Amino acid sequence: MAEQIRFDDGAAYERMMGAWSRIAGSRFLDWLDVPGQQGWVDIGCGNGAFTELVVQRCAPASVTGIDPSEAQLQFARSRPGTPGVRYEQGDAMDLPLADATFDVAVMALALFFVPEPERGVREMARVLRPGGLAAAYNWDIPAGGLPHAPIGSEMGAMGFAPPMPPSVDTARVERMRELWAGAGFTAVETTTVEAPRSFESFDAAWETCTLSPALRQILLQQPAEVQAELKARVHAKCVPDAQGRITWTGRANAVRGVLPR
Repeated sequence: MAEQIRFDDGAAYERMMGAWSRIAGSRFLDWLDVPGQQGWVDIGCGNGAFTELVVQRCAPASVTGIDPSEAQLQFARSRPGTPGVRYEQGDAMDLPLADATFDVAVMALALFFVPEPERGVREMARVLRPGGLAAAYNWDIPAGGLPHAPIGSEMGAMGFAPPMPPSVDTARVERMRELWAGAGFTAVETTTVEAPRSFESFDAAWETCTLSPALRQILLQQPAEVQAELKARVHAKCVPDAQGRITWTGRANAVRGVLPR
């Protein structure tokens, strides 16, 4: 059984994944091209990084963010860029929302954390109005698309790979299409988005990326010499640019579909 991965530190998540979330999220929203004045629900909103993008870029009529972590929601509520957003604690498989309430339902980097993704996608369909849009994107973990894959790859080579999300297969395009079709969505489309992020040095990249709870819970179980060896192995495979910067690129698969009228 896959280990449970929890994100309960909104500030650490912002530093570790917030920038990547915004880069990938911006490209995802470009692809969706949703008109303004729509009612949005951001399921698995975490600390509000993607929710803030929706507010800034999509001129929504309303936005609701749902997440199981109250600590993450507290950080989200503190964001000056999400005035008027309604944040609620809730489970993606049993949303605390009425039927046919929203025009757009999204899961940004969240679907692969849903233990029963079929239920999660059906819940997206339930809360949408007829003609509504459901969309999601996940890091393409099976194909090495995690932003911090250089660390995870070396961890695996050393015999202590980090835990995978419980529904990691939902990052595959074929599985996404299957889930959306199974929930009754039509006009199902998929795409891939890339999210490059540069750091001023290798040490900055290392310090930032090892804030991931999925990495840290394994790293901290290792002796200091093993941690040092891992860092050296990752460093040896990183090629800096002329200014010494390191760029790591996340790659995500995305899906969208329309609820029939």
